[in-house]
Amino acid sequence: MQKTSAIVLAAGKGIRMKSDLPKVSHILCGKPMIVRVLEVVSELGLDKIFIVVGYKSEIVKKECKGFNVTFVEQQEQLGTGHAVMQVKPYINSDTVIVLNGDVPLIKQNTLKELISIHASKKASATVLTAEVQDPQGYGRIVRTDDGFILKIVEQKDATREEACIKEINTGTFCFKTDELFAALDEVKPNNIQKEYYLTDVIEILKKNRKPIFAYRSKNTMEVLGVNTKEDLDRLEKICEYAK
Repeated sequence: MQKTSAIVLAAGKGIRMKSDLPKVSHILCGKPMIVRVLEVVSELGLDKIFIVVGYKSEIVKKECKGFNVTFVEQQEQLGTGHAVMQVKPYINSDTVIVLNGDVPLIKQNTLKELISIHASKKASATVLTAEVQDPQGYGRIVRTDDGFILKIVEQKDATREEACIKEINTGTFCFKTDELFAALDEVKPNNIQKEYYLTDVIEILKKNRKPIFAYRSKNTMEVLGVNTKEDLDRLEKICEYAK
């Protein structure tokens, strides 16, 4: 029986929120965003759920009380790849899903499908994608007709043709655990922020000729993340409308 774990990234301050609260602690329709994510993930029947905490971790830990989770501290916020690396000493599963605590409308069925398709395609990584009308600022998915990813191109690196692609990376992934951490060992902070990006793992796996699959979400709304208070207000309206 394959074991599957989850890593929820919840360490950031969220500077663009212009608040002293941890980003995932902001309230959406009466609940902190991290609680909404955990309510969904906890129903998946996973082996373990890890939450990577950092900025004002005591607040996040208090909000997660009552959930069966393991907290892992990220002492320095050095990027998403660095956050995931903090879990390496504690994880013992064949498969791992990595998701963000600031994507609060994600659905259980979507994550189940992501895990199921990842297994059926025997992929090293499966990326949850979405098709959006305005892909500005998002990494574009370049893939074959049968769904295997050729590359994820960031906005600044996209050709004119690639910039027209409307399928984007949502930041939610499913990985073979051992291949994820092997690739993370190769990630270098070769960027302006000097951070370790989780998305660099995809490029490394491709370089090593590993199969990467794209699973497109059926509902774009559920994969929207929160970076600003305007984003939060937008999701509040969606959340209220869905009641």
